[in-house]
Amino acid sequence: MSLSRNLILGSAVLLAGCGSREPLQPKPGQSMPPPPAMTTRALTTDELLTPPPIARPERIDETLTRSEEREDDRFDLPPPD
Repeated sequence: MSLSRNLILGSAVLLAGCGSREPLQPKPGQSMPPPPAMTTRALTTDELLTPPPIARPERIDETLTRSEEREDDRFDLPPPD
């Protein structure tokens, strides 16, 4: 009996978390943050929530563009005994 009750309560909480997707608005009595210094207009909420490219740089997996023989490294010595 308690398992089905917990299941119903859990699904109700998850369903309530979905909600409707409306544009974000500041709370009553508050205003949007001031625009950056060099802009001509205030940013929209979507622009404020979009991370700048430096926050998510692209990953480069291939660091070598072609195979090359490594030069001998005179400092690559075996550990002393």
